[in-house]
Amino acid sequence: MSIATRRSRNSMQSRSRTARTAAAAGAVTLGLLALSACEKPTPLATVTVGSDTVSSEAACYTDGKKLSEKDLRDCISAKSGKKLTVSEGERIRIGVDPEVADSGWAMVVNGQGTMTEASKDTYRSFDYDEIFAPTQTPTGGGAAPKTAQVAIIEVDESGQAKGAWLFTLKRNSS
Repeated sequence: MSIATRRSRNSMQSRSRTARTAAAAGAVTLGLLALSACEKPTPLATVTVGSDTVSSEAACYTDGKKLSEKDLRDCISAKSGKKLTVSEGERIRIGVDPEVADSGWAMVVNGQGTMTEASKDTYRSFDYDEIFAPTQTPTGGGAAPKTAQVAIIEVDESGQAKGAWLFTLKRNSS
């Protein structure tokens, strides 16, 4: 084999290697760009009734920063959450991601707080009657609501909201 042939083959191998290196570098760059464009998913909250479970990302969340009261109110009133049906006597089990539990969370049902203080538990269980409590009327009696809009609110140590997860529980009429 002559020297000219050897140089030509080495030159072709070098170009091929350079092209593969450039393609690999391009693929890595595109992958990094794609990852940087993705938003970090919010923590999850889960509601279980009987054998039915729904999980949801936050309806309002600013990466763990405080939400204004107006933003929280607007979020809770403007959106409905994932739905579950609840029969009388069933327990409603709520679970939150550990990072939400570390911060603390509270539950609001139909705009009313239902917990005396924020929970640091990842899991809590509530009675049917705690969620579907009859509303009091001026004459004294009241009926249980047909649906319950449940908001799980992540709070900081001062009680300021950091995020909200929304669920709609429907009372089984049978």
